[in-house]
Amino acid sequence: MSRKWLRNNLGLIILTVIAVVFLYAVITPPSSSVKTISVSEMIADIKAGSTTEVIIDGTTVKATLKEGSQAVQTNVTSTTDFMTLLSGQQVDLGKAGVTVKNNQVSTVIMDLLTAFLPSVLIIGFFLFMMRQASGGGGQGGAFSFGRSKAKLFQEEGAEEGKDGAPKKKVTTFDDVAALEEAKEELKEIVEFLKNPKKFTSLGARIPKGVLLVGPPGTGKTLLARAVAGEARVPFFSISGSEFVEMFVGVGASRVRDLFETAKKSSPCIVFVDELDAVGRHRGAGLGGGHDEREQTLNQILVEMDGFDNNTNVIVMAATNRPDVLDPALLRPGRFDRQVLVDRADMRGREAILRIHARGKPMGPDVNLEVVAKQTSGFSGADLENVMNEAAILTARRNKKEVGKSEIEEAIDRVLAGPERKSKLVTERQKKLTAYHESGHALVARMLPHADPVHKISIIARGMAGGYTRFLPEEDRGNWTKLQFLDLIAAVLAGHATESVVFEDVSTGASDDLKRATSLARKMVTEFGMSDKLGAQTYGSDHQEVFLGKDLMTQRDYSEEVAKEIDVEVRKIMKDCYNKALAIIHQERKRLDTIAVALLDKEILDGKQFEEFFADIPKKKEEAKLPPVKDTVQTDPADPVKTASA
Repeated sequence: MSRKWLRNNLGLIILTVIAVVFLYAVITPPSSSVKTISVSEMIADIKAGSTTEVIIDGTTVKATLKEGSQAVQTNVTSTTDFMTLLSGQQVDLGKAGVTVKNNQVSTVIMDLLTAFLPSVLIIGFFLFMMRQASGGGGQGGAFSFGRSKAKLFQEEGAEEGKDGAPKKKVTTFDDVAALEEAKEELKEIVEFLKNPKKFTSLGARIPKGVLLVGPPGTGKTLLARAVAGEARVPFFSISGSEFVEMFVGVGASRVRDLFETAKKSSPCIVFVDELDAVGRHRGAGLGGGHDEREQTLNQILVEMDGFDNNTNVIVMAATNRPDVLDPALLRPGRFDRQVLVDRADMRGREAILRIHARGKPMGPDVNLEVVAKQTSGFSGADLENVMNEAAILTARRNKKEVGKSEIEEAIDRVLAGPERKSKLVTERQKKLTAYHESGHALVARMLPHADPVHKISIIARGMAGGYTRFLPEEDRGNWTKLQFLDLIAAVLAGHATESVVFEDVSTGASDDLKRATSLARKMVTEFGMSDKLGAQTYGSDHQEVFLGKDLMTQRDYSEEVAKEIDVEVRKIMKDCYNKALAIIHQERKRLDTIAVALLDKEILDGKQFEEFFADIPKKKEEAKLPPVKDTVQTDPADPVKTASA
């Protein structure tokens, strides 16, 4: 039995115990060993001296007979009347052992309990049931369906005691690293909240809504908290899914309650996380319609339109899928601004790492700049997880400082999962994994547009039997065709190595084949990198998963084009596979050397791997774009957008 359950049900337990005791006292008959006699018989026994002890307790007289020690009792109208009768019979009260109990108070209490206890028990039971129905104070019970579930955070420095808001450590823009452009956009929101007259005096309208758009874990919620902390205003936080309930109309009621509460706390910020849960496109075909969600969305639209220029309430929302939001949400006058919160570049990752390194003793061998290079593509949440895992590993190893080895291990854990050293691996499987990973690394090292190898391991992690990590020399916003082709060749090198060395292939390359095939198809259908099909996209709508739009959309190309796409994808895969095969055949001795070293050490870092190529200089070259012909007219105002991977 948990303490929480006992605390929540203590009142009911006490009422139950009282009720049981009361019912027992009322229902239980008097003891059968006491004989009831008449008043005259009792007086006669006392006068004759047949009793040893007489106790007068209110209207009850109890006595013990000398013969057989039997107890007898009788009921009288009152103590005074019985004493008068004894005096009339000239009974010596002292010799008879008559004792009178002064229990008038207890008798009155017993009478009151008898009269009022049933009513108290009934009222208490109903109060308990109502408290349970209201969720123990209004947390989503039957009587609070229409109330908002938004949590109010009162930042330090804001008005204290408002609505019982808990004080939290203030969050400011100093706690948000890397997102400089996003912070600049949001600094104006802070100015609006601090000094609205500065803008309204010039005829400017205060923005009603700010939509934070970006991948998961990039810091959208943190940015919203930082705006509230900078402005020193209350911060209401709620998830989009908390509006929608089983009953139609509940979500709309919660929206009304939320905005009414926010207006009372003005100036303040209302933050709706995962807006796409309630703000998806309305009336979008099969599965897209949902009465409760649409009514909730309609109420949000109405409430945001209901703000006047004097209502200092800013609605901030976050989503990683802006493409599925209803257009009515995104028009000016509702969410006036969209702020992109993207993954940080190398300098941004280093700044984020420094923030999460606060309070953690770092060893002298830790270089956060190198760590930032190793974590290309990581979000802020991933970097926080890396530093936390490194601190946990340091404590597990009984060290006093977080070292380079702990951070390297933490990165591997985040990317591929924890090591599975206990997994039983045969010598043949270990050898196959060593050659497979050596093939990836060898082909990538020999291709000019592939990323440098950072680490090779044949220790199983997660679902992978081994892995090869590459370290990009720079953050890429755009990828070229040559870089894609070399990447596909390096990915297919594991499968090619198995076919050359063992004259057989295993299922270990299944994930590699999926990645390579997906990338080759994107090159043809999305990036316009096919010489035969040209610079055109194919089937982007057909490849889209169900996101609140139509479940099935018609393909925007014919069967003949589909066949050409398959031919082009097959050609890219075949050319890259043959390229990997050629390198493996040419560098077979070097491949054997790397595999033997990997079998011996199990892990090779970038420096150890480069020692096998002392006789071959690096051939990394930048992909050169072909010159533009004079006959092609270019418009500087309409640049060609390069697809990013």
